[in-house]
Amino acid sequence: MTPGQSLVDRRIFPLLKDKVALVTGAGSGIGRAGAIAMAQHGATVIVTDLDYEKAAQVAASIKAEGASACSAALDVTDDSAVKAVIDETVMTHGRLDILHSHAGYQIEGNLEQVPLEGMDLSWRLNVRSHFIAARAAVRHMRALGGGSVIITASNSGVQYDPEMIAYATTKHAVVAMTRQMAGDYARHNIRFNTLCPGFIDTPFNAGFEKQMGGRDKLENYISQTIPMGRWGTTGEVADSILFLASDMSTFMTGHALVIDGGESI
Repeated sequence: MTPGQSLVDRRIFPLLKDKVALVTGAGSGIGRAGAIAMAQHGATVIVTDLDYEKAAQVAASIKAEGASACSAALDVTDDSAVKAVIDETVMTHGRLDILHSHAGYQIEGNLEQVPLEGMDLSWRLNVRSHFIAARAAVRHMRALGGGSVIITASNSGVQYDPEMIAYATTKHAVVAMTRQMAGDYARHNIRFNTLCPGFIDTPFNAGFEKQMGGRDKLENYISQTIPMGRWGTTGEVADSILFLASDMSTFMTGHALVIDGGESI
């Protein structure tokens, strides 16, 4: 089996049959891979992204495979828009079983280098937007009898990265916030877990690439520093998303699921 190949055969195990999932930041990278994987496993997926064209392309590719999806433009820093798209999902599809709140932001720099607006935007996207999305989703999940909320953090939420103060601070914060929500809502059968990827080969690594002085320097860092000696793939993270979204993880809540090739050991 090659690295990144899914271990779960959707033809045999339709893990999310009849479920409804909404994903933010799903136009590319991990968000896209998770949305496609959940649709392949039977879920109706609402694909949202700040860039509507990207969201529409992902939904179209899902539908071309015979699975179910629709798309919407969504700025996750717009509180009312987040609530509206979640409420509309329930109104249209009758339920919301899974929320993958994925959209985020990365800016490099230490205490003196990160501009104040960069720190503020990091907080708005990496913490506050997840709070707003989860807040809008829980009442629908409680009425349904349960659900799964997956919030993308990072392995930077369980370790510290040199000169990445805004990113590491906000990722630690969202891990703590998710654990708090997990404790508060466990009795309602609503599970909250964070997804904590390491170096996955997507455009989101631009901040680290800039910080390290180019793609070749980042490649060298990964080969020398990551115990497994390679990038992770979006397919490998998608398998973890399926695990957290499905009944394979029904007794797991408040967990930070780290997928980083051993970097944070």
